[in-house]
Amino acid sequence: MRRWLPLIILAAAQFVMVLDSSVMNVSISQIVDDLDTTVTGVQLAITAYTLVMAAFMLVGAKLGDIWGRDRAFGIGLAVYGLGSLTTSLSPNLAVLLVGWSLVEGLGAVLVIPAIAALAAANYEGKERAFAYGILGGVAGAAIAVGPVIGGWVTTNFTWRLVFVGEVVVVLAILIVRKQMQPSPRPEHPPKLDVVGAALSAVGLGLIVFGILRSSSWGWLQPIDAPTIGGKEVTPLGFSLVPFLIVGGVFLLWFFGLWEERRERLGQDTLLERALLRIETLRAGLVTLMSQQLVLMGTFFVLPVYLQVVLGLDAFETGKRLLPMSVTMLIAALAGPKLSARLAPRLVVQIGLAAMVVAALVLVGTIDVELNETAFKLSLALFGIGAGLLMSQLGNVIMSSAPPENTNEAGGLQGTAQNLGASLGTALIGSVLLAGLLTGFQTRIAEDPALSPAVRTQIQAATQKGIEIVTTEQANAAAIAAGLSPDEADAVTDSYADAQLEALKKAMLGVALLALLSLLFTRRLPGKPSTAEP
Repeated sequence: MRRWLPLIILAAAQFVMVLDSSVMNVSISQIVDDLDTTVTGVQLAITAYTLVMAAFMLVGAKLGDIWGRDRAFGIGLAVYGLGSLTTSLSPNLAVLLVGWSLVEGLGAVLVIPAIAALAAANYEGKERAFAYGILGGVAGAAIAVGPVIGGWVTTNFTWRLVFVGEVVVVLAILIVRKQMQPSPRPEHPPKLDVVGAALSAVGLGLIVFGILRSSSWGWLQPIDAPTIGGKEVTPLGFSLVPFLIVGGVFLLWFFGLWEERRERLGQDTLLERALLRIETLRAGLVTLMSQQLVLMGTFFVLPVYLQVVLGLDAFETGKRLLPMSVTMLIAALAGPKLSARLAPRLVVQIGLAAMVVAALVLVGTIDVELNETAFKLSLALFGIGAGLLMSQLGNVIMSSAPPENTNEAGGLQGTAQNLGASLGTALIGSVLLAGLLTGFQTRIAEDPALSPAVRTQIQAATQKGIEIVTTEQANAAAIAAGLSPDEADAVTDSYADAQLEALKKAMLGVALLALLSLLFTRRLPGKPSTAEP
């Protein structure tokens, strides 16, 4: 038991790091009422949390090199716990933004790279592969059971208790973390490259912010453009999103040039660029980003279907997703044993194929009545696929990096996770909203039950987009717009049909992304794992 105590500590920290976002997503309504704010305000907090983690993950990893992994892990947990406590006591949205989005986010960027590095420091060979399988499975389980925990606590008590619970878990981890094998403190710690840190943070931040705002502002065509002084910001008539993303890419390119210059001068860099030239590590990062993209895209579609179409509450939604959580954890535990017989590349490819099949089955199950058997089986298969990927990629990435670069490899891993998660939510969200808008407008234009004036009115009202609401809300909005009951029913039927079709298209998009992800697996290790990586 003592041998696996470090893994239990790291897994507990991993669970807490991942739990937050899924809990916050299902608690939005109660937070809005409790803090007297708006849904947009809470979504801003969720976006800001993702932004902070994506922007500063490389900086957090470098601080682990400067302070030492153990110290970075402890400081990060303490900061995260302080943020959780602040969040639990938030009287308004401003304090929530500081406590959750900023303080917890800054704590997470220290903890997440340290988890990966400490796992490598405490375990070797097959034990290390098993440890990374556990950590991957725990992360997936936290995503899946987060809605159950958040839904139950929010429904029966208050959302604040989730963050109080996080404080308790963090304190427990801080007390027992000394049981881990201490990693050596650097004798000559590097200095922080402040300019590189600023360039990477702003560059990554702009890319992730642009991706996250794409569903609201539009990818190219402006939808609900931001305003400054009452004037819409639409550069050259386009959405602001591509300019943010291109600006972020340019800053990252300049960051690469800056790091190359510091290398030539023999100065400390923020990122060892040689890491990105390691084929297996690069393949692991890209595949990990693809996995997160597919996973978070799925977790965007399924709650919409279960809550908006079927009318389930947050707790019931979480319970319906449990088959995925269970099989994900089981597959993550079994994955390291498989990799002793099969190459990691083949295990990952089997996992992606399982996710493709599961997504296609889910496309067929989306209807006004839930097909319980097919839905559970498809979720179980999806969980197996995701668990197999999680069991391999962490070990591939960390074992590809030299021992002295495990913190940086952990930072790259965390960055890939956040980029994939934000891109998955944005891409699949865009497919869903675009499919809903196009399908609804097409049905309205072809509906003989509606007069030309009503058709024109609806087309004008949906010109800048359409929201995902229940059919009851759609019917109420139609009546409030002055439509007769018969016309409102016709509009509601068109909306319901378009909604189901859009959900199927979004899930089909998930299947396509999983299929395309197979292209990135070619450079993963093609031989079974041996006792030593």
